[in-house]
Amino acid sequence: MYIFAEQRGGVIQNVAYELLGKANDLAAVLGHKVVALLLGENIKDKAQDLVEMGADEVIVVDRPELKDYLTEQYTQAIYQIVQERHPQIILFGATTIGRDLAPRLACQLNSGLVADCTKLTIEPDKDGKLEFYSTRPAFGGNLMATIVCPTSRPQMSTVRPGVMQKRQREVGRKGVITAFEPKFDTSKFKVRIIETKMNDKKVADISNAKILISGGRGVHDAEGFKKLQALADVMGGMVSSSRAMVDAGVMDHAYQVGQTGKTVRPNLYMACGISGAIQHLAGMEESDFIVAINKDKYAPIFSVADLGIVGDLHKIVPMLTERIKKELEK
Repeated sequence: MYIFAEQRGGVIQNVAYELLGKANDLAAVLGHKVVALLLGENIKDKAQDLVEMGADEVIVVDRPELKDYLTEQYTQAIYQIVQERHPQIILFGATTIGRDLAPRLACQLNSGLVADCTKLTIEPDKDGKLEFYSTRPAFGGNLMATIVCPTSRPQMSTVRPGVMQKRQREVGRKGVITAFEPKFDTSKFKVRIIETKMNDKKVADISNAKILISGGRGVHDAEGFKKLQALADVMGGMVSSSRAMVDAGVMDHAYQVGQTGKTVRPNLYMACGISGAIQHLAGMEESDFIVAINKDKYAPIFSVADLGIVGDLHKIVPMLTERIKKELEK
């Protein structure tokens, strides 16, 4: 069971730890070990971090050619590892890097790739053999398709960030750290990075929030979101949004939850004025506790909510904010 441990600027991304958590669950069923692939420059010291988060082995490719992500260089390195090791399963994060790298690698390996997965399982097939199944939204998010790759290996999937749960860090955990030296064909290096410009815009990551107060079409406008922000401030949470309010220009895409936004898994998700289309549910249905506020008692959001309130959010949210303030003052 292999995972690609994505790093940017020497910082391992959260999705790598999430993949390690799920890989450990799947590997326990198959009886496999968990191997992390760590590529970059001057990143050897990050390998132990992956071991403590669940990797049994970390294969480190530490080369100047891999300082910045470039498709050809990373593909060549991982391709050579796969040809030597023959893994059965490789998982990637469904990030901008993972969505670029995994398809290229799958093509070179003549294998299948299930993209943008929200669920991974190991189950017996009709012959009783254990088989790896990937589930992803299909037909515009209107249904969930479960896909299996019966013959080609390795089986490959990209997994949405925020869907899987990280393991608790086990400080001092022992694992194998292996250095790998690829033989690059530099004649295929057709792209190079001339300059890197960082976006100075500071945007909080809603996928890390423990409490999310999320607004949909029923919030109406920016004034409505101020009410949600007041509640979020009192509860120590963040405000997020459905796609409808992003399309309307009220909220930034960085705060969108759903199939075309971010997948979140907070302790508390409060859906205010959100109808609950399947595209939105795909991004938040794994939340620990879901509260829905909607005037329509038949809204689909109530089918996944742990607690539902039928009523006008513009009246309920301010009342709830004041009540929580009073309770906290006690």
